[in-house]
Amino acid sequence: MLTNRTMNATGKRLLLAATALAVVANLSGCGTSKMTTGSISRQSGKAVNDMSSGELRDAGAALGKSYTKNPDDKATAMRYSTVLQMNGKTEQSLAVMRKLAIAHPTDREVLAAYGKSLAGAGELQPALDAVRRAQTPEYPDWKLLSAEAAILDQLGQAGEARNLYRRALDLKPNEPSVLSNLGMSYVLEGDLKTAETHMRKASEQAGADSRVRQNLALVVGLQGRFEEAEKIASHELSPDQAEANVSYLRSMLAQQNAWNQLKDEDKPNTN
Repeated sequence: MLTNRTMNATGKRLLLAATALAVVANLSGCGTSKMTTGSISRQSGKAVNDMSSGELRDAGAALGKSYTKNPDDKATAMRYSTVLQMNGKTEQSLAVMRKLAIAHPTDREVLAAYGKSLAGAGELQPALDAVRRAQTPEYPDWKLLSAEAAILDQLGQAGEARNLYRRALDLKPNEPSVLSNLGMSYVLEGDLKTAETHMRKASEQAGADSRVRQNLALVVGLQGRFEEAEKIASHELSPDQAEANVSYLRSMLAQQNAWNQLKDEDKPNTN
């Protein structure tokens, strides 16, 4: 069992497995995207997270045409950026948001989305700056606090990140997305028991979405409880998708021989 130690080589490998599984879940349409996920078109009324890969491609093509006609239109640009990111076109998505942020330099919603897009592209410090510029200290937004915390977690500043998560929860008690992000903070540190506690609480909230429950499945799987993880995942994904995700995680851990290493590391040192 992982303990709340400084992240060692095994913990890093487990985190790589977790990250890879999250990507698989994203491709399966479980809604792990951090971008705004509203309806793509008034005609379809379908959210990004509910679209198949083919529908996402079609939506990207249609939105691309609309965006070309008026790239400064906020609603179109943000929807287009979201679909681009869901299609794996991270750099193009960021380019759209960068141009929109120039056109709307004081718009909090645009700055927040731009910050998340930067984070998705791995540009963490600029992402942090953008999210902080979007925040209004006298009227703090819990979503921005959670977004800032998630970036700080990726920068290795777990203590500051968790303070922000708790501030966000003060503003929005029991918000499942914040509780889930807080749980992921402990995953990054290797403290899977604490991570599971927060994620279970998140999944029990009325507003919990697919992303929250898939994160719980991930943490359960990382602890070797694969059947339980598959059961949680199967509520959101098709049985084949859930089995594929859990099988992927199981194979990653087996390749790294992670559990045997963990047992060895947790043995008392008799020297």
